[in-house]
Amino acid sequence: MDDNFFKPAEAAHRLGISVATLYDWLGQSDYGLLEIRGQRVNINYLQGGAKGQGRIRIPAKEVDRLLELMRVTPKRVPQRQLPVPSHALPGITVPLGRPTNS
Repeated sequence: MDDNFFKPAEAAHRLGISVATLYDWLGQSDYGLLEIRGQRVNINYLQGGAKGQGRIRIPAKEVDRLLELMRVTPKRVPQRQLPVPSHALPGITVPLGRPTNS
């Protein structure tokens, strides 16, 4: 086996997750349901065997890509909108207050 492929246990260790979680991620990825930090992700991996039940191998570049997707980056705090002035209520076209009997 070439050195640029990882077994699932090695890949899980590098990603900092359990092997069971890695297998869950692979299953979700097969159906296009895996999201990492709000982004849809497909994991490219190899699985041998006549019916696809063989050993799983994950390329080292794919593990590095997943690590980058898991990286937390600082985000800017959104600016708060100024409150709407009380004299300007959009969408209200009638005078406010108690109705008067005419």
